[in-house]
Amino acid sequence: MVVDDQAVVRAGFAAIVDAEPDMTVVAEAGDGASAVELATREAPDLVLMDIRMPGMDGLTATRFITGLRTRPRVLVLTTFDLDVHVYEALRAGASGFLLKDARPEELLSALRVVAAGEGILAPAVTRRLIDTYAQGTPPPPAVTGALDGLTPREREVLLHIASGLANAEIATALGVTIGTVKTHVNALLTKLGLRDRVQATILAYESGLIRPGGGPYAD
Repeated sequence: MVVDDQAVVRAGFAAIVDAEPDMTVVAEAGDGASAVELATREAPDLVLMDIRMPGMDGLTATRFITGLRTRPRVLVLTTFDLDVHVYEALRAGASGFLLKDARPEELLSALRVVAAGEGILAPAVTRRLIDTYAQGTPPPPAVTGALDGLTPREREVLLHIASGLANAEIATALGVTIGTVKTHVNALLTKLGLRDRVQATILAYESGLIRPGGGPYAD
């Protein structure tokens, strides 16, 4: 589903997606309220969501949509790469974000990455976004018991995820295979009740496991 209050922009994104053999646009919406209604009825796998819209904005719509039983993934569209609303959208459950001036091939790649469950398009950019809005904030108290069930290796993998490393980079850092890293990632997401790497990154910051700038807090 494509959600944008500008009809021309919305039509352009829809045309790009519909031209692909493995993708189909099942609905289009021009505001958040319509997006929630259509997502409930059409059950899309993925929502391309604009943030700034009249009425119900994309942030509020994202909270509703990611809470639906069908749990569609949301890829946020933004005009600015350091829009404070993007950070809030990630906390609301969005699986990543994309700049509106992205090339068609970047849009399609982002959609496929998020739809495949990677849940994050550009880890380093997402981390920079979090860093920007966490500057000057004291280390938050640990989320009670949130990380206690993780093994030491799973905590290490979570730290690398929050630092912006992809699976291949984590495998190199730890001296293990990519398959092993994927196993650890899936295990920690399951234990923490998280959907994807974006939510894991947010939790790592909010639990105090990592500090703004990418480094761990001292134990």
